[in-house]
Amino acid sequence: MPDLLNSSPNIETVVNRIKAAGHRITPQRLAILEILVSSRSHPTVDQIYEQIRQDFPMTSRATVYKTIALAKELGAVWELEFSQGSNRYDGRQPYPHPHVICTQCEQVLDAEGIEIQALQKQIVRNTGYRGIRHRMDFFGVCPECQQASST
Repeated sequence: MPDLLNSSPNIETVVNRIKAAGHRITPQRLAILEILVSSRSHPTVDQIYEQIRQDFPMTSRATVYKTIALAKELGAVWELEFSQGSNRYDGRQPYPHPHVICTQCEQVLDAEGIEIQALQKQIVRNTGYRGIRHRMDFFGVCPECQQASST
């Protein structure tokens, strides 16, 4: 599966990948991709759908799902799967990286400045496994929820 090699894509890069794979760029698909690439909040399908309907009221959830699936297939979106609740999508950093997740409001943020590649290399050396991928999440209560509970 191709990826963007631990780089943050811009919308032009993602659009070019989709065109190169032989897919059309409709206005709805472009708007969905722009949300994915620009969002820091790791939106759900429903959040993207509600946002997209403001400009394209006839867009279906299926269009959102299909666009995300295509972007994921092309390595332009990273999916964070959750057993309870909706999966989240990251088009800003479409590769494995750590996240912090609020246990109260479910906000998902990138854990910036955390270096985990050395740990991954050590695991490969120690186990002999190839194709190692990871998911590292830290759970806690975000500053906004802390403040709300103290007032």
